[in-house]
Amino acid sequence: MADQMSQMECSIEAIINIFHQYSVRLGHPDTLMQKEFKQLVQKELPNFIKKQKKDEKVINEIMEDLDTNQDKQLSFEEFIMLVAKLTVASHEEMHKTAPPGDGHRHGPGFGQGGSGPCPSQGGHGHSHGGHGHGHSHGGHGHSH
Repeated sequence: MADQMSQMECSIEAIINIFHQYSVRLGHPDTLMQKEFKQLVQKELPNFIKKQKKDEKVINEIMEDLDTNQDKQLSFEEFIMLVAKLTVASHEEMHKTAPPGDGHRHGPGFGQGGSGPCPSQGGHGHSHGGHGHGHSHGGHGHSH
């Protein structure tokens, strides 16, 4: 393995670790129950879902849309569709808010809330070694 992960690799690992910080709280450790999903949205996506984060009905509707097998919980695969949709929407917003000029430019996306730029790698209080819950995926032998 390389000595240091790239920024993109760290971002992917951060998404996985954040999912599991919430998924291990209730029910099955690899799925988000409704309460876990609400907590994740409110704490981890406050700038992306500003209006919806206080509206439980809207959060419940988002979860129902993501819950493709209708089992009242979100697998990682179902949850990651929200990440993909928010990423696409933020990219579109960055093009809308781009400063005028030639070339490919980006302005602020939805994540540019009041808190300024994103924290640097490893600066968010989460270790890349995992979050200490120690569950593993299907016998692959790695823990988060």
